[in-house]
Amino acid sequence: MDRDQQLKAALFWKLPLLFQFCKGDFVLNNNSSLVENATKESQVTMDYNPEDYSHLDYSLFEEICKKDEIRKFRNIFLPVAYSLICLVGLAGNGLVMATYIYFKRLKTMTDVYLFNLALSDIFFLLTLPFWAVSAAKHWVFGDFACKAIYHICQMSFFSGMLLLLSISIDRYFAIVQATSAHRLRSQRMFASKVTCFLIWTLAFIFSVPEVVHTGVYESALQPPQCSIATGDRISLSIKVSQMVFGFCLPLFVMTFCYSVIIRNLLQPHSFEKKHVIKILVIVMIAFILLQLPYNCVIVLQTISKYNRTTGQCNAVKSLDVANDVTYSLACFRCCLNPFLYAFIGVKFRNDVLRFLKDMGCINQEQLWRWSTYQKNSRSSVPTETDTTTSFSP
Repeated sequence: MDRDQQLKAALFWKLPLLFQFCKGDFVLNNNSSLVENATKESQVTMDYNPEDYSHLDYSLFEEICKKDEIRKFRNIFLPVAYSLICLVGLAGNGLVMATYIYFKRLKTMTDVYLFNLALSDIFFLLTLPFWAVSAAKHWVFGDFACKAIYHICQMSFFSGMLLLLSISIDRYFAIVQATSAHRLRSQRMFASKVTCFLIWTLAFIFSVPEVVHTGVYESALQPPQCSIATGDRISLSIKVSQMVFGFCLPLFVMTFCYSVIIRNLLQPHSFEKKHVIKILVIVMIAFILLQLPYNCVIVLQTISKYNRTTGQCNAVKSLDVANDVTYSLACFRCCLNPFLYAFIGVKFRNDVLRFLKDMGCINQEQLWRWSTYQKNSRSSVPTETDTTTSFSP
């Protein structure tokens, strides 16, 4: 670079300062510093040579991952999925709660768990319309609603998982420890209420860390969204707690209890029908199929987040789609819970039929026909679960 080019470059970089000087923003005693700075700038300009950077490979720099197609997919898929899940789930769980409240007979331990499970599912389902609107458009409900809805959602998630765990333990005592369970019936009833209180308390505590870091965030490339913004360490702790208390622990307890129950039912002296074993297997398979994929995606997303390699945009997009699909599948559990845990029971089905008849939804002939079918479909030997719970598989 020759001297004329250096001078032109120095004047170009100092045009704003010269403009301020002409306006009188600088006093005369600043002239020396101005000249000194101009000399330094000219030296910097002399040191810059565009040819020195001509050899750089710009393909090595990570390109911004654009997710326009992911947003279009969410704008259509999530509102439809959430709306269907909400409508079906509210109908089933609402029928469970209405039947529980309508009949004033003596409640059992399982009745208490079923009522709280239906209540937990209804709370969760009522948050889905907010997420559907957010997916279709953006978060329009404000920061307070964001925290409140997120808190209800997480509380319902944890309480639902812990209640499924408690139901499996209740089944274990009702079938494997039938004699003790019948003798300690009143104590077990009190224990079920205490257990439900503890479950809701733990669910509240588990959801607090996420709610603290939840808020409405937006950027130049993204509209307002209700989400979590935390450091890597806190985010990892939250996800680990979700997996441990929301999946691994319930899965372990359910597997242990139902395995012991099935082994007990396979004994020669057992009068239980074989369809009880099938139902228990279906319950376990449904839980694994609905919950395992989502938890696997969470693990993969966590690994991807801490993997600092470049060129993973397509993989991130695939994980985003998988997260939306598997989370919707996990939400569908709220629709199946009434059928897997309540309507399967003969006594509870009869209660539902009598409730529907009293409400005018079915007539006496339909009530008699369906009730007769239920009675004929079972053996003449009463089971322990028939006499101790209104939920009998």
